[in-house]
Amino acid sequence: MLSYTTNDQSSSTCLTGNPIDDCWRCDPNWQLNRQRLADCAIGFGQYALGGKGGRYYVVTDSSDHDSVNPTPGTLRYAVIQSEPLWIVFATNMLIELKQELIFNSYKTLDGRGANVHIIGGGCITLQYINNVIIHNIHIHHCYQAGETNIRSSPTHYGWRTKSDGDGISIFGARDIWIDHCSLSHCKDGLIDAVMGSTGITISNNYFSHHNEVMLLGHSDDYLPDTGMQVTIAFNIFGQKLIQRMPRCRRGYIHVVNNDFTMWEMYAIGGSGNPTINSQGNRYIAPYNHNAKEVTKRVDSSEEKWRGWNWRSEGDILVNGAYFVASGQGLEVKYEKAYSVEPKSAAYIDQLILNAGVLGSRHNNVGKWAGNGTGADFDSNSGVFEDYDEYSGCQRAYSDYSIHLTFLTTLFISLFLHGTANSVLF
Repeated sequence: MLSYTTNDQSSSTCLTGNPIDDCWRCDPNWQLNRQRLADCAIGFGQYALGGKGGRYYVVTDSSDHDSVNPTPGTLRYAVIQSEPLWIVFATNMLIELKQELIFNSYKTLDGRGANVHIIGGGCITLQYINNVIIHNIHIHHCYQAGETNIRSSPTHYGWRTKSDGDGISIFGARDIWIDHCSLSHCKDGLIDAVMGSTGITISNNYFSHHNEVMLLGHSDDYLPDTGMQVTIAFNIFGQKLIQRMPRCRRGYIHVVNNDFTMWEMYAIGGSGNPTINSQGNRYIAPYNHNAKEVTKRVDSSEEKWRGWNWRSEGDILVNGAYFVASGQGLEVKYEKAYSVEPKSAAYIDQLILNAGVLGSRHNNVGKWAGNGTGADFDSNSGVFEDYDEYSGCQRAYSDYSIHLTFLTTLFISLFLHGTANSVLF
């Protein structure tokens, strides 16, 4: 029997049945071993190492003035480095990108303990790289940018054409894990994975206010996407979403224990014969009688799609929602689209209780505390802290967290007065 969680993570009842959160959140001292998070991934992206084993890099500067020669202390400077890095944030930040933020391999973006928003041009690009973890970051209001030089490593920069304006663009990349992020209001997709990308887990995220939410697969005819494997687990597909949760072209997609709330057109769509394994989800249909169907075969005749393997197993269908299955129900047909054991959909409220950016609904956010490394609090700190539209909730503060902020600020000021060492340690 699954137990119900409380906001007190030191409580013996903190277990939720969500295997990712239960792996690390019940440890009251988790912030002393942040890199343990890399051992908690599930699904097809479970082998994503991120920056595990590497040094910590503390982002101390929210600016993004130069995409070719980024300033040490900025996020852009961190993500292009060749070495594995576990990237954390000295304080709350609004990072307004001028251009795509192009990652190098073996990086973890760990926003726990800070309220970090990434907006602007680009935004995040994972192109022909591997082993990236993005955790606990607000990503929204991303627009097209480009037609300029952008650095992608310490030794290379090059001309970039105009980007699509995705929140996160995964392009020919593998071993990627996106967890506990809140995404909304982008020009194109919130998350797109194309051009042979695979080994991806998208978990515990909160999606809202967007049209084309997620695209998996470049085109119906792009054969390298045939082997794509993506796990979509424990996410909330929330307010004012229209379609593509996801929209799949080829590949093997495991949609497990998510909460889909009142899409406007459809929830899960596809073309090009993808295999879609839907297990233990809750689908709440909109009031529009013409949009009750969960599924949509895009630009495909029934004669073509009736052989595609799409199944619904253990899903809860609410308010007239219905899932049109196709293909064969044989278990062997879904082996490549099975990545984690599904929980009963009866526990969905418990499993997705903490979806989205942590700290937005709870006090115990684990402020970053390093070994004598930090910077002044950013002038943009807290701009969106209490703005419900972006996180789906308000962030609560305790007297303890305010006291900790004061002590941290004092410590940082004293430290900066005496040293100007690197932000790496």
